[in-house]
Amino acid sequence: MAKYRITFKKSVAKDLRLIPKSDITKILGKIDTLSENPRGEGCIKLSGKENYRIRQGLYRIVYEIKDDVLVVNVVKVAHRSHVYKSN
Repeated sequence: MAKYRITFKKSVAKDLRLIPKSDITKILGKIDTLSENPRGEGCIKLSGKENYRIRQGLYRIVYEIKDDVLVVNVVKVAHRSHVYKSN
C-alpha cells in the first residue's frame, strides 16, 4: 500500500498549544500511523462530512483523506468535549 503524506491545517498548531506536552507526543505518534493506513482500526467517518476521526486518549484527531493525491490533512486536534463544536 502506498504511503500517504501528512499535512496540517494552520489552526492545528494553535490546537496543539492547548494540550499538555506528554499528550502531544502520543497524538503525533497516532497521526504518524495515518500515513500507513488512514482508515485503520479506530477510524470513524463523521456523518455529513468527508472527515474522519481517531481517538488518542481523551483527544480526538479529525482529518480528511485525499486518495487521488495520497494526502491525509489533519483538520483539528482537541479534547473530546470540544472537538465537534464550531467556533
